[in-house]
Amino acid sequence: QVQLVESGGGLVQAGGSLRLSCAASGSIFSVNAMGWYRRAPGKQRELVAVVTSGDTNYADSVKGRFTISRDNAKNMVYLQMNNLKPEDTAVYYCNAEVVNGFGYRINYWGKGTLVTVSS
Repeated sequence: QVQLVESGGGLVQAGGSLRLSCAASGSIFSVNAMGWYRRAPGKQRELVAVVTSGDTNYADSVKGRFTISRDNAKNMVYLQMNNLKPEDTAVYYCNAEVVNGFGYRINYWGKGTLVTVSS
């Protein structure tokens, strides 16, 4: 079993910054893509950013403001969020595609961390 635990959410004023962290632990042979998704009130979950071994991708709405990074040795992924806007308010979820000891790729999700941006 694999657990993803997010941290770093909170309340911040518009224009401020937050850094989210996510730690993957458990039966991990390797981790492929790691990413962040979010679900705003009344909306569907959407991709925010994803990082693979050699590439990063961002939602258009966060390009230039958010930066995703990962520490492969620690199986961690981070999301640096700058110039936050009220529309960034959402529950942010960590996602990881994990390869287990049997070679199976399994998608895991964290429980989420709330980010609230006040105007």
